[in-house]
Amino acid sequence: MNKHMIAESFAEQSHPDALQEFDRESLENLVAKHETPFMVLDLSEVEYQYKSLQAALPGVKLFYALKALSHPELIKRLKSLGSSFDLATIGEVELVESLGIKGDQCIHSHPIKKDKEIKRALEFGCNRFVVDNIEELRKFIPYAGQVELIMRVSFRNQQAVVDLSRKFGCALEELPVMVDLAQKNGIEVVGLSFHVGSQSLSPMTQVNAVRASVAAMKVMHHVRWKFLDIGGSFPVSYQEAVLPIIDFCAPVMEALGELPEGIEVYAEPGRFIAAPSMIEVISVVGKAKRGAKMWYYMDDGVYGGFSGQMFDHAVYPLAPLKPFDATGEFFSSVLAGPTCDSIDVISEDIELPEMEVGDILIGKQMGAYTIASATEFNYYPKPKVIVVEDIFDPETEAL
Repeated sequence: MNKHMIAESFAEQSHPDALQEFDRESLENLVAKHETPFMVLDLSEVEYQYKSLQAALPGVKLFYALKALSHPELIKRLKSLGSSFDLATIGEVELVESLGIKGDQCIHSHPIKKDKEIKRALEFGCNRFVVDNIEELRKFIPYAGQVELIMRVSFRNQQAVVDLSRKFGCALEELPVMVDLAQKNGIEVVGLSFHVGSQSLSPMTQVNAVRASVAAMKVMHHVRWKFLDIGGSFPVSYQEAVLPIIDFCAPVMEALGELPEGIEVYAEPGRFIAAPSMIEVISVVGKAKRGAKMWYYMDDGVYGGFSGQMFDHAVYPLAPLKPFDATGEFFSSVLAGPTCDSIDVISEDIELPEMEVGDILIGKQMGAYTIASATEFNYYPKPKVIVVEDIFDPETEAL
């Protein structure tokens, strides 16, 4: 099983080693050196994901969305690959600036901003901003001649796990009024953008959004269009199968072929690059039989690295580090986090072989929206991040 094929929960796999795609010896060495819980960020996986998406979207300029995972080493690796960056806050501006990234390599995509955020981005050298309503557009009147605006349009997507168009984006019919106001005040409108949602399970909403955007550009032919930003939405596999990225992007690329000549296309991947690049290593610190189930108490939970289960609606694949017999007995178990809060439960019903205190579990696909939203509730520290170059087994790499 290749690490880049569809992942399944370890209890459903026929292979007795549920971590077969990893270099087990490397994992064991990390456990020997570092106290759990900790995350492992694999920079070679960051590169693999970036290049995979680049190949699936030829000619599209990739702006990595920092909010998914903003670790400096990940950003530096993407910078070395020629990536651009999608920023939304002053903190993100200052982070990329500290890493030697220039403002013209970035876009400021938050549709709602304070004036000081506009000023800080311009000071940094980023002059391309996204807006989605009249009130926001008016904030840029003092900066006419200094900024380029991209109008964000809403396309609802019920097939996305996180429907971002519910919160942001204007209706297509509002565009002419917004463009007219901008032009009357000397503000240059250069593009359209949309984001059909994070972890979209079908490309068709994105395809339809591309075609609707193309139609809008052609109707408003008096605008000097330069850019179309197609957002993110590129899915990864957690517990269920998703389309391979080349297949997901194929109809999107076909729709982009309808764009007028000379318009540059942007995309804002976050999850697709970050999620597979990081795992979490946790250990059993206690166990108790409660009713018919064994409860295992782990040293991290939903207030820490597993926070994405609360905020991102993700359920991460989990597997024991020590090899187990797939033909042996499995038991319906509960995995609980370490805090004193009863909501801190990773799984209410997971099939596990019997485990002991000190046993290690590996959480997979844990790069996106995990450590980014982790807290220090109960004064448990956030999991530290260990950066490595490759934790995947080279023998499975070619499978």
